[in-house]
Amino acid sequence: MPETHAFDILIADDEAVSLRRLEAALVKWGFRVRTARDGEEAWRAFSEVHPPLVILDWVMPGPDGAELCRRIRATDAGFATHVILLSTRSERHDLVAGLEAGADDYLIKPFDRAELRARLRVGERVIGLQRELHGRVHELEEALAQVKQLRGLLPICAYCKKVRDDGDYWHKLEVYVSARTDAQFSHGICPECLARVREERAQRRGSQ
Repeated sequence: MPETHAFDILIADDEAVSLRRLEAALVKWGFRVRTARDGEEAWRAFSEVHPPLVILDWVMPGPDGAELCRRIRATDAGFATHVILLSTRSERHDLVAGLEAGADDYLIKPFDRAELRARLRVGERVIGLQRELHGRVHELEEALAQVKQLRGLLPICAYCKKVRDDGDYWHKLEVYVSARTDAQFSHGICPECLARVREERAQRRGSQ
């Protein structure tokens, strides 16, 4: 019974036999597959649907796989796209060049079906974690925009300047504000109050 996946996948390969073999395997595994036979067709398809999984042949007409990797990474959707680069090139420097171009993974052609399936599962886990992280960040940004903000009118005593909360308790202004915002207070004394305090002290000494 075929598996079911939540991910669309774009595959691009100019070799018809290789493309059909890859497509058949992915369909059997439950992926929703879109194919392209050259670099330009692949780029148009990616720009239209922004699939989370992409498998690119390195050597094909138009933009090759490495160039497509660079283009994908330059887009807003690039951070959430898992790219596997296929190539007959097996030298270490080819692997390094492919990864530096923006590929997340590298598979040698002709590929082994079990290995491809395992690498796709890794890609699915990575995409799932990225989506979860993106959602958490979005929730956190919304929460920070909503909380710790003073809203509406503040009932404040005209004499002592204490503020009344929703439970009808009165708090010092700095205590009330600190509990509801990110503001922090450092206490000092303004020149007018300082002059008044000095005058009151002088009057008390004079009356003694």
